[in-house]
Amino acid sequence: MMTLHEAMAVVLSKGPKTAKEIADEINRRKLYCQKDGRPVTAGQISARANKRSHLFDKEEKKYFLKGKL
Repeated sequence: MMTLHEAMAVVLSKGPKTAKEIADEINRRKLYCQKDGRPVTAGQISARANKRSHLFDKEEKKYFLKGKL
C-alpha cells in the first residue's frame, strides 16, 4: 500500500483536480485507505497537500503536482 501523498501524485499525474476529485479517484481505485478502513476525504487531501507543499500546489480550487501545471 502506498502513502496518501504517493496516491495523490498518481492521480494528479493525469492533470489538476479538486480535493474531492482526488479523494474520489483514490477511493475508487483503492490506492490508499485509512488505518481503520475508512475512505479518504477531501479534507485529508487538502491537509496533505498543504503539509507537502514541496510536492503539490494549488491554483483556484485545483491541486497539481509542482512542475506539472
